[in-house]
Amino acid sequence: MLPSTQFEIALSVALYTEWQSVLTRAEHLPPGASAENAHGLLRYLASIAHLQDVYFLWRPFLRDPDDDMVLECAVASGSQYIITHNTKDFKRAPELKVNAITPAEFLTLLRSKS
Repeated sequence: MLPSTQFEIALSVALYTEWQSVLTRAEHLPPGASAENAHGLLRYLASIAHLQDVYFLWRPFLRDPDDDMVLECAVASGSQYIITHNTKDFKRAPELKVNAITPAEFLTLLRSKS
């Protein structure tokens, strides 16, 4: 599925740094995986992503500053969607023309466009 002609991953430096911090924590690693495995996946995602500069900060807009960082990247890149399991924290995102959807909803959307 990656890379795909159906969508593009938008990534800012701040968001990549946050991914590194969160995804390499032991509690977020699948059984048998190491932090180095997570770093390898992140490097791959960064290699296929669109690096997005963010010049305008919408803070504070959401309750969590880390969520604001995600929303700012989405707005700056003109993204339609933020893919997250945490959609409830992005309830205000549609005000900036971005919708937060779950990974399952995103896969359903991709399948419907095939």
